[in-house]
Amino acid sequence: MKFLTPMNTIEAIEKRLIQHDHRGMSRLRQALEPGYLGRAAELLRTQSGIAYIVTGFPVAGSFETDGPAGAMALYRLCENHHLRPMILSESELTQCLSPTYRCLELATGAREQIHRSVEDLYRRAPPALVISIERPGAARDGRYYNMAGKDITADCTPAEAYLELATCPTIAIGDGGNELGMGNAITALETMDIHPAVSTCNELIVADVSNWAAYALCALTYAQRGNIPDISSDIRDDLSFLVASGAVDGVTGAKTATEDGFAEGAGCLLIEDIIALLNQENLP
Repeated sequence: MKFLTPMNTIEAIEKRLIQHDHRGMSRLRQALEPGYLGRAAELLRTQSGIAYIVTGFPVAGSFETDGPAGAMALYRLCENHHLRPMILSESELTQCLSPTYRCLELATGAREQIHRSVEDLYRRAPPALVISIERPGAARDGRYYNMAGKDITADCTPAEAYLELATCPTIAIGDGGNELGMGNAITALETMDIHPAVSTCNELIVADVSNWAAYALCALTYAQRGNIPDISSDIRDDLSFLVASGAVDGVTGAKTATEDGFAEGAGCLLIEDIIALLNQENLP
């Protein structure tokens, strides 16, 4: 049975995702057409074929817990919704995920080389959906910056081509304004003290923590099918696995199963609240 989620519920979830507003994501939400979470869920439910999931934000010589955990959740969601997912990132992340997940290293080289590599990939294995979650996006000057304004270009593999060359729908998830796809809200971002990313996508989802948006997107999509699995248990397992594989908290730099400096379990508490709301809507 398919359940239709009311728009007011979808908007309530979107507001929950930016309730801390520690990075000004409420301003970005106001710049977006409400219901983006629902439209993204519709894409995940209706598309069929290959889904590329681009993630990985370099920090402290490793990668963040934020992004990969959300990508893992989205991967499982895709497999349950007629999509064949593949996670794209640098070798550090793909090597730790590849025993369990289909992975592909991002194309490297000069931008022209990357462009040709992505064109070739899309000819051989055209995507039905491309999702970016917590992936650095280039600013107007073509360089990459973290939230502190530090130039991290040397640590970043450009991934804009995966969105730009896609002829299918694209979804991007971010929490700071310096990630792929944030160009959808560039006017709002230019009022903030950051180097905003300029690439665009079909549906942009913003949150206090990118993983949390992915978890919420999964919960909403599952709810519309009538059955939400134990997402919280998967979240805990995924974060523990990532930390054991070398991931760090992107804010503290600590090897802890936390996300962007929030207390351990904060994401689980939020998603349990969202699931309770969705289950209430699905009562007969």
